[in-house]
Amino acid sequence: MKKVYVGKTKDVYSLDNGNVLLKFKDDCTGKDGVFDPGENSIGLTIEGIGKANLETSIHFFELLKEKGIKTHFVSANVEEATMEALPAKVFGHGLEVICRLVATGSFIRRYGEYIENGTRFENGYVECTFKNDALGDPLVTKEGLEVLGIMSPEMFESMKEQTLKITKIVADDLKSIGLDLWDIKFEFGYHGDEVILIDEIASGNMRVYQGDKIVDPVELTKLILKR
Repeated sequence: MKKVYVGKTKDVYSLDNGNVLLKFKDDCTGKDGVFDPGENSIGLTIEGIGKANLETSIHFFELLKEKGIKTHFVSANVEEATMEALPAKVFGHGLEVICRLVATGSFIRRYGEYIENGTRFENGYVECTFKNDALGDPLVTKEGLEVLGIMSPEMFESMKEQTLKITKIVADDLKSIGLDLWDIKFEFGYHGDEVILIDEIASGNMRVYQGDKIVDPVELTKLILKR
């Protein structure tokens, strides 16, 4: 295998069959040792979280498959913390898509003078950021992606529509076990002419509450998978 990408929470290798292998790591985004999916740098390491994130991803990718939503997921090996996936080109140098059901985190840090923390978005709110640590993962609009030659308006609308659908599926699944999804972060790429979900759907990429308390990623994985 050839290592083709080193990420914050996983590394990517090319496979002889044309697919790619994702190796999950135990690093989490956060600040000052506190987990925060909205941060753009590694803030802590949690032993076993790589496998936990993989198991969570398998659960949700299989659920999406049942709902007829195509993703890059092919198979996984939990013991080795690896996932085989279809090859997909990222948009630009990497684009993150955040769906917010509740205003919190970096959204409040940006817009707190206009909206209260905890305000719910009835239909979900989708925003995109470039993956660029040096620039603090800057926000980018649909029009910005078009003029920069990164994504057509049609691709954006497909990505946004999928984001809202996937978020609802995840939120409904979590609600069934008494959990409340506040926001979640995805990555998309294009496989052939299709815009598809890539990367992971893991506890470390979502903010979830149980009552009035946020659920840490390890505990969240246990709650998701113990059913």
